[in-house]
Amino acid sequence: MNQTTNSIAQQERGHTLLSAPVLTTNSFGFLQELMADVSVEEIWINRPGQVWFADSDGHHRLQLAFSSQSLMRLIEQLLRASGRRLDTSKPFVDATLFDGSRLHVVIPNVVREHPSLNIRKFQKKQLSLDSLVQNRTLSAEQAAKLKIAIHDRKSIVISGATHSGKTTLLTACLNEFDEQERLISAEDTFELHCRVEDWVALQTREDQAVVGPVVDLRRLIRESLRMRPTRLAVGEVRGSEAAELLVALNSGVPAYLTIHANSAASAFEKLVALSLNAGENISERFARATFAASIGLSVHCERVGSNRSVTELVEHG
Repeated sequence: MNQTTNSIAQQERGHTLLSAPVLTTNSFGFLQELMADVSVEEIWINRPGQVWFADSDGHHRLQLAFSSQSLMRLIEQLLRASGRRLDTSKPFVDATLFDGSRLHVVIPNVVREHPSLNIRKFQKKQLSLDSLVQNRTLSAEQAAKLKIAIHDRKSIVISGATHSGKTTLLTACLNEFDEQERLISAEDTFELHCRVEDWVALQTREDQAVVGPVVDLRRLIRESLRMRPTRLAVGEVRGSEAAELLVALNSGVPAYLTIHANSAASAFEKLVALSLNAGENISERFARATFAASIGLSVHCERVGSNRSVTELVEHG
């Protein structure tokens, strides 16, 4: 924790409730100090008067004076520029905030009593495979294999649980591209922040009532193939978009993607299963052969305590 957050924690131990600042444009209100603290990775609220946050030392709780109404006012302000809808007919929302951080909110009566808020902060540091070696997320041998797969235009599947470092590793891989590459990325909510010059970032659109037809990940992948990509990135594969990935891989466009799975091997099996569940006329033999021929590496990430690392790296083909 930095000095600011540490002083807040000390006041908490003294049972002092801090007052909540007034909201302003492009402000995080009573979360402003935590959002400014570069050591804080994520912030969440379960009920009024209590704020949790995570840093490299683990989880911490702060006592902060704010009401359920103040929390909803903050949520409404944060959502205002996102174009995302939140009401009783749509009680969940994911949105990208003005600083690049990701917001997730759930409101009653899906949650018991009070709105639930999570903010995963945007990390401004430039990521590379070499920097992940330096912080011991990767070994030098693992980084070398990833660089070879990227150079050889092989696809890479990155698996793991939530907060295991999948998006961090994906971003570092994308930052290995040279200036001749054209990247198209598809995500539910904008999370990737890479330094590729020729890059178009696409995001799903879920709310038909407010902004027109629904645009899901599968549609985004299909449209991306019409945008002259040399590489594709998919933020998280979890449904029928796996079938559209088969089309992309079969056309020779390498893809870099994340998926929730318990191991590198189970990630491959999940991709096959998701593509077969899409309801298309896809045979298991075709799915397995296409994924096996196109995927160069399956990489599995794990988090133990505050440490994230690559625990498996499986070479295919």
